[in-house]
Amino acid sequence: MAGPTQEFWQTRFARKELPWDRGEANPQLHAWLATHAIEPGARILVPGCGRGWEVAELTAAGMRVTGIDYAAGAIDACAALLAERGLEAELVQADVLGWQPEMPADAIWEQTCLCALHPDHWLAYASQLHRWLRPGGMLYAMFMQTPGEAATTGIIEGPPYHCDIRAMRALFPSGRWEWPKPPYPRLTHPTGGHELAVPLVRRSFIETDSSK
Repeated sequence: MAGPTQEFWQTRFARKELPWDRGEANPQLHAWLATHAIEPGARILVPGCGRGWEVAELTAAGMRVTGIDYAAGAIDACAALLAERGLEAELVQADVLGWQPEMPADAIWEQTCLCALHPDHWLAYASQLHRWLRPGGMLYAMFMQTPGEAATTGIIEGPPYHCDIRAMRALFPSGRWEWPKPPYPRLTHPTGGHELAVPLVRRSFIETDSSK
């Protein structure tokens, strides 16, 4: 498997080497919750949930949350945070490329999982996200931006891997996903890059070119 292994992530959590961790939920999540963009009671998935800041925030806001992570250390940390706050959510240790929910979700919070996966796996992961959501469901995507000199020469560096917005448009095509108009909110990230906040709607059908 190209990219970081399960052992890589487990070691990071065991040693508490988590440079991406803000120590709180993503500010954009607070913004979307404040505007009721994510409706209370929604069934929402959080792949790559890590220590669980967003899992806890969404659960406290009345969502039915499932947190998924590759590393047992992440699931343990998330469970501890929930217990500390008197909250309950479903937690699953699994490979997101193979796991399937029992029923389609209303929404997905995609913040750290895509940029943690080697780009070789992006197509498979994007198909998973489409499969996990009900038609009309929301994908709240935080696309990591880490452009650098290596990217201009074709070298792939990560994690986190650079989620160039043009690559994201190809990965989540308009025939499957409804894109909002840019510009998109930009948030600084602890690793030194920034994220673009893009809420996508899963279309209920695949559009075709009517001119053909």
